[in-house]
Amino acid sequence: MDLAPITSIELLLDADAEAAVRAEWDALAAAGLSSLAPHTAPSNRPHVTLLARRGGVPHPLPVPDDALPVPLVLGAPLLFGDGDRRILVRSVVPSKALLALHAAVRDAAGVGDDVEHMAPGAWTPHVTLARRLRLADLERALPLVGGALPCEGVALRRWDAGTRTVTPL
Repeated sequence: MDLAPITSIELLLDADAEAAVRAEWDALAAAGLSSLAPHTAPSNRPHVTLLARRGGVPHPLPVPDDALPVPLVLGAPLLFGDGDRRILVRSVVPSKALLALHAAVRDAAGVGDDVEHMAPGAWTPHVTLARRLRLADLERALPLVGGALPCEGVALRRWDAGTRTVTPL
């Protein structure tokens, strides 16, 4: 059974936070570790995914005008996955404002075939640093990830994996 490509709604970080995350990507890559730094496509930007769905998301997406900017804090590193390779991320503290934006995006998108881990109560907001990081490299990777970073989510975009296109919202 073929699954429809994923469409996601992503929250972009302010310029200083984006630069800080890119510096972490670069530090991981410079150390010879897994990192998102080598992915140089213009669509590869630090972001927080608010919604991921198989199939489409309405466009335009009617999100309240006053939803942005949203204050954020990038927090401690986390690992997702299992096995000897994991996804290394920076946690994002789930503030009342961020949870409200998450709910507003879900409400605006309506009912769809959403990825289960994006549902309220299951969603872990984060910014990805590396995919397929070897557990054996974790001790070298963690010192390259910064501490708490207050910042803002400043814009929304739509990523369509089927067409590999990004659309600002």
